Amino acid sequence: MITMKDIVLEGHPALEQVAEEVGMPPSNEDEQTLKQMLQFIKNSQDETIAEKYNLRAGVGLAAPQLGITKRMFAVHFEDLNGNVYSDGYYNPKIISHSVEKTFLSSGEGCLSVNREVPGYVPRYARITMTATNLAGEKVKLRLKGYAAVVYQHELDHLNGIMFYEHIDKQDPFNQPENATPCDLPAID
Repeated sequence: MITMKDIVLEGHPALEQVAEEVGMPPSNEDEQTLKQMLQFIKNSQDETIAEKYNLRAGVGLAAPQLGITKRMFAVHFEDLNGNVYSDGYYNPKIISHSVEKTFLSSGEGCLSVNREVPGYVPRYARITMTATNLAGEKVKLRLKGYAAVVYQHELDHLNGIMFYEHIDKQDPFNQPENATPCDLPAID
């Protein structure tokens, strides 16, 4: 079982490099790791388990956060419209994205960062991503709003990028150009 002691913190070399492709089909070891990553995210959101094992709640976990430089991540969350996202992905890749940007008005956090980092993190409002999921199926996902933000955060980990690298250093709360916050209900 993955716990917080398995998660590496900012400054660790695995978080600063581009992760390598996972060979397909994945090895038993890679498959077990990805399943455990998904279970960790689920456990972190379960109050009883999280309290027992002192887990910080998260919605996603990328292999580099475990010191493993492989292109895989897991997510488990529900978006603002009640859609559930719960799967693990090998070799995810953004194949298209919107011009429009979005951001979380509350900012982003990370299981590998034990400090508050205030500021807006600009993200694409919509992305299309391809990957192989935990079941071994090739998938093409069209994501928008909060879901797009979560997936881009995890994809960044696979490219050695931390969320705070996107924040405007001079003006952290400068609303990104052509962007609207995605954690507010859309107004028609």
